[in-house]
Amino acid sequence: MEIGLKGSIPTFAGGLGVLAADLMRSAADLSLPAACVTVCWKHGYLHQHIRPDGSQDYEDMEWNREKELERLPERVTVKIEGRDVVVGVWVLKLQSHVEGSALSGRGQKARSSAGVPVYFLDTDVPENSPQDRAICDRLYGGDQAMRITQEVVLGFGGVKMLRALGHKDITYFHMNEGHCSFLTLELLRERGFKDDEVRKSCAFTTHTPIKAGHDEFGYDLAYRIVGDGLPWHIKKLAGENALSMTELAMSLSHYTCGVSKVHGQVSSKMFNRPIDSITNGVNHIEWASPEMQELFDELIPNWRKDPLQLLKMSRDIPDDKLWKAHQKAKKKLLTLVNASQGEHPFSEDVLTIASARRVVPYKRPELLYTNLDRLRQVGDGKIQIIHAGNAHPHDQFSMDVIRHMIEQSWELRGCIKIAYLPNYNPDLAKLLVSGADVWLNTPTRLHEASGTSGMKACLNGVLNLSTLDGWWIEGYAMDPEAGWRIGPLASSLSPDDTRQIDAEDLYTQLQYQVIPEYNYEGRARWLRRMKRAIGLMGYFNANRCVLEYWEKAWK
Repeated sequence: MEIGLKGSIPTFAGGLGVLAADLMRSAADLSLPAACVTVCWKHGYLHQHIRPDGSQDYEDMEWNREKELERLPERVTVKIEGRDVVVGVWVLKLQSHVEGSALSGRGQKARSSAGVPVYFLDTDVPENSPQDRAICDRLYGGDQAMRITQEVVLGFGGVKMLRALGHKDITYFHMNEGHCSFLTLELLRERGFKDDEVRKSCAFTTHTPIKAGHDEFGYDLAYRIVGDGLPWHIKKLAGENALSMTELAMSLSHYTCGVSKVHGQVSSKMFNRPIDSITNGVNHIEWASPEMQELFDELIPNWRKDPLQLLKMSRDIPDDKLWKAHQKAKKKLLTLVNASQGEHPFSEDVLTIASARRVVPYKRPELLYTNLDRLRQVGDGKIQIIHAGNAHPHDQFSMDVIRHMIEQSWELRGCIKIAYLPNYNPDLAKLLVSGADVWLNTPTRLHEASGTSGMKACLNGVLNLSTLDGWWIEGYAMDPEAGWRIGPLASSLSPDDTRQIDAEDLYTQLQYQVIPEYNYEGRARWLRRMKRAIGLMGYFNANRCVLEYWEKAWK
């Protein structure tokens, strides 16, 4: 439903879209025979304005599709409420940044030069009525009727468009979250409504351990919108009481996985069926800062083609060269921060903590501010903090969280410098995950399916300080010296008690571990941790992730 290729193509809302882009980049780098289907949202994420008092305004952003994408002539139609809706398509081709194929020796023939096409479906075409042209206006916009309509375009329209574009020999269809599950119903129609014929060629990844994150539609609405597109046994496939897009995907897939080991376990319990896991990864070429790329090119040959070299050789990076590269990236970030701060500029010599993500309750963005007196005691003059994150203008809770965090930053003025940067997007994220010293992540345990921003930080030698959830459980277990944990693995206490325990442990870690190590003579201990963090990316990269999909789901 979303893909986050770059800031100038704002067809995404958060980490799900950015992950999709990284998987496709790595598929291109590995020369895998793959294609991606998504939707060409006319209005991307909203432009965020933050006032000094913490209140926010948002305005629509339109982007230039003609400048970023290539329009193709193919058209298909889908049935929505009994009428024909025309679907057009745009394309952007991702080319490999490395030579050679990871499939050599695996008995597979890869395409070395064609790249990976990303197809953007679009109903904003002259053949449609104004009502239907608006279907692709906004990602996740509108009511339930609009959502299921958009998912008809993605699922039914996606398969039809692939056929129209000449992709008739596709072996596997990989559904990235339940929004695209209607593709299984189009495949059913193609294959004589034989479930097993569809199941053998479909795989599904679920990305959220939260029930509310899984789309369900009442059957009255589903029959009104989808009509004869729903087969006679839809309730057997998608649930008796409501049409669950996740249940539909799992019912017609030969392989289902979560996006970290713990998420696979949580999902198995949630859906009462065995669900495997393939832990996410990030594209190491895309997210390494220019400074780190230059360093790796000099000292770690072949890291672009084989990121495992980061694990094998990162500990041999000379301290002075690593620190110089990091400080260059830090200077870039703080130049941006100070341009928006005015007085009281941030210093390159002060421990800098970054915390940036979508503002949602389970991520607990305010955990750091649970006890201002304790934070003041720990951080006075010793830390500076950078936040970023967007809230939907109709999400009053998230807007209030941002406002409250900015109000608290004013209370700490004079002892801890705090900045909240507007318009969190991939371009800003690249500065944050390379220029900070510490990446702070505080989700409620068993609520973060994976999380990939911490991986991007590791790649750049930025140390994680995080609750043990999602990918960090695995990363911390692999190497506890690559960062720090907040709180225990799990807790049977109430949410309020857990919050208090985690907040106090966060302050304790900062006071007795993080700050002393940063200020230790010569920063020898800190630099050792930076190298071990980089080493983790020998595993937590999207190349490894995509190859696991190839082995487990796509063959």
